[in-house]
Amino acid sequence: MKYPLDFKENFNDTLLFWIERYIRYKLTSLSNRQVKDQKTIAEVIEKLTKGVQNIEELSNLSKKARNAGIIGINTYYKPLEKLYNYLTYLGLASMKEIDEEMIIDFLTSSTGGLSDATKKNYRISMINFFKYIDKQNIENDGKSHVYGIELKNWGGLRGKAGVKLPVYMTEDEISKFLNSIENYPFKQDIAARNRLLIKIILYTGIRVSEAINLKIKDIIDEKDVYLLKIVGKGNKSRIVMIKSKHINKDLQEWLLFRRCENDFLFCNKKGTPLTQAYVSRIVEKILINAGIRKEKNGAHMLRHTFATLLYIKSKDLVLVQEALGHASLDTSRIYTHFDKERLKKAASVMDDIK
Repeated sequence: MKYPLDFKENFNDTLLFWIERYIRYKLTSLSNRQVKDQKTIAEVIEKLTKGVQNIEELSNLSKKARNAGIIGINTYYKPLEKLYNYLTYLGLASMKEIDEEMIIDFLTSSTGGLSDATKKNYRISMINFFKYIDKQNIENDGKSHVYGIELKNWGGLRGKAGVKLPVYMTEDEISKFLNSIENYPFKQDIAARNRLLIKIILYTGIRVSEAINLKIKDIIDEKDVYLLKIVGKGNKSRIVMIKSKHINKDLQEWLLFRRCENDFLFCNKKGTPLTQAYVSRIVEKILINAGIRKEKNGAHMLRHTFATLLYIKSKDLVLVQEALGHASLDTSRIYTHFDKERLKKAASVMDDIK
């Protein structure tokens, strides 16, 4: 159902209405694989359908949804909460007064000191929110008011020259890391689990969230390799492969100890899924044990290591994109910075000049 752009009697209520509608839409479209409390999610959606009284109530509902398992909702809601406070402070009379310049002013004043990744999330949140309103509002003439917010000229994000290169391990460090995995003094009942989990991430480059949500049925034995069915961002599926020799021993040992709920491959002693924070702590301990020091020691560094090595050895950017499950080739392009042969050509450009 579509609504007039200025649906309520005053601007504050109207803006709250549109944010509320958008958050309800996101709750029904975001991945729900990690939802542990379906009843709470249903209650939140029902309250959003009936309408909230103020931004505080909307904030509480967003927190409830996040705690119940819709982890990604914060990425969309937090920027909009700040936008609400910013625009209501300006004292606007109509939603039609909002334009791209106003949104750029908001982003500039509200994202100072935040990381580039967070700034990018704010930009995406703004674009998606107004794109939603573009499609959902209807005026008296039957047409929609179109904001067309693109934020191409917002200078809050660094250009290509300012992109941070991902932290990764060299081949020598990978060897030390693998040796450290084998020798780390884990408790017996979780040793095989931890070795298996870390090796799968390192040898396939899958995300930590994808690894901890693997299920037994997602592993297909194909003689000398295992095929893993991965469900990534936006519930998009892909297949990755890992050679049996890398994980078979740990896999078979872990299956003897494993007592997981809902067919999950990995779980804690209670049978519930592991957390990303726990996996990152394991990786950090193994790195320290191996004498490897990195700017970022979390488990995501293993994904960067795989991607970097894959590109260096294959020179195939499309393969990197497919293996990592990147939606855009541009996301994968950062790994070309590690192509020493290409850099060597650039360094040799003046060699013939005397």
